[in-house]
Amino acid sequence: MEEEEPIGWVLYDNSCGFCNRWVPFWAGTLSKRGFAIAPLQSEWVVKRMNAAPDDLLMDLRLLLRDGSQVCGADVYRYLMRRVWWAYPGYLLSVAPLLSRVFDWGYRTFADNRYRFSRACQLPPAVENRERIADHHSLPYRLDR
Repeated sequence: MEEEEPIGWVLYDNSCGFCNRWVPFWAGTLSKRGFAIAPLQSEWVVKRMNAAPDDLLMDLRLLLRDGSQVCGADVYRYLMRRVWWAYPGYLLSVAPLLSRVFDWGYRTFADNRYRFSRACQLPPAVENRERIADHHSLPYRLDR
């Protein structure tokens, strides 16, 4: 029996300890709805997205089967809309004024995700530690 191609792929920053911990945690829930997960650093993702790797890492992304993309806070909205128990969160995220708060919260977290990862002692994937230490202005403790 041939496996069907996913509806889309949730693409996350594997060099972020928080993302590397929590996106795979939700893989089962996403899979039940037809979505797969993959690190943004995957070779096939970089080729398919046709963007500079550093640009790709700015946001969580959803690559749909037809090639269209959803980025940032809208990825959460897209997915919450398809999970029955998360639907109330979706409704709040699109409500007037609350949508701005949701977007601000996402952007603030995304821009500071390496700090959150360090504070929560969530290391990135092992193969990315050296690249992170060299690439980001905020030092990452590799001994944790």
